[in-house]
Amino acid sequence: MKESIPKNMAQTGSQSNLNVDKLKQIPEKAVKQAMLISLAIGVLFPLYFMFSSAFKNRLDFNRNQLAPPTTLNFDNFLNVLQHPNLLNWFRNSLILTGFSVLATTAISLLAAYAFGTMRFRGRNTLFNLITPLMVIPPIVMIIPLFVLFQHYGLVNNLLGTILIYSGLMLPFTIFLLRSFVVTIPHEIMEAARIDGANEFQLLVLVLLPLLQPALITSMIVNAVWVWNELLIALVFLQDGELRTLIVGISTGLQKRFSLDVPALMAGLAIATIPMILLYVIGQNALVRGLTAGFER
Repeated sequence: MKESIPKNMAQTGSQSNLNVDKLKQIPEKAVKQAMLISLAIGVLFPLYFMFSSAFKNRLDFNRNQLAPPTTLNFDNFLNVLQHPNLLNWFRNSLILTGFSVLATTAISLLAAYAFGTMRFRGRNTLFNLITPLMVIPPIVMIIPLFVLFQHYGLVNNLLGTILIYSGLMLPFTIFLLRSFVVTIPHEIMEAARIDGANEFQLLVLVLLPLLQPALITSMIVNAVWVWNELLIALVFLQDGELRTLIVGISTGLQKRFSLDVPALMAGLAIATIPMILLYVIGQNALVRGLTAGFER
């Protein structure tokens, strides 16, 4: 009995310490949960406002802008879908997004392979010059790009806008893919070279399957950015026939002296649906690509 008392006291003391530690962790967890909930509300509230406003008429919207719709009104969607230029806007956005993302992915894959596996003079210096370009805002390059592209006849030209989008997305995409390439074990590359694989076969047959999560992640992120981009498309595609979906909805659905907010929200909701579907389809690969670095 004399020996059991200190043991019981020690167990009780350790349990009390654990309880104290758990109590100390409660405020920290509560703060984290509150921050996550606030972030989720900040992200989801604009979507709620957009879709709820799209199902209202102008009278219901003016009566209470934040309340959910009392009845589902599809007239706004029907009016947008019947717009004569909607399909043309959708085609232009699809062309710009598709070709910009494909060009960016192809060039970035080659660059990431070179920066991650090859040894050449000035490799680190060149990579260190490329990565800071990610933080340069596109708006500061609007005027010089417009003067340059106007000189070469690339204003009001889909090719010129594709070149701009591809150039702006290259630094981030190269940085992302290169960070994945350097994590691939060097022994895999050496084994493929011993088997007689050349550089092109190494890239296509060895690296490409391993980089699939990173490629899908970069493609989804770049596609969402190009699809939703407004400023560059508005400045460099001034012809009404070359408007993108976002530019067309933002400018083509407005009246001269009034703004029909529910109709505008319906148009933006229609423009948002393709990107939501793209995210849902590539969600698993996107999560794997974003968390792969932490898993390693």
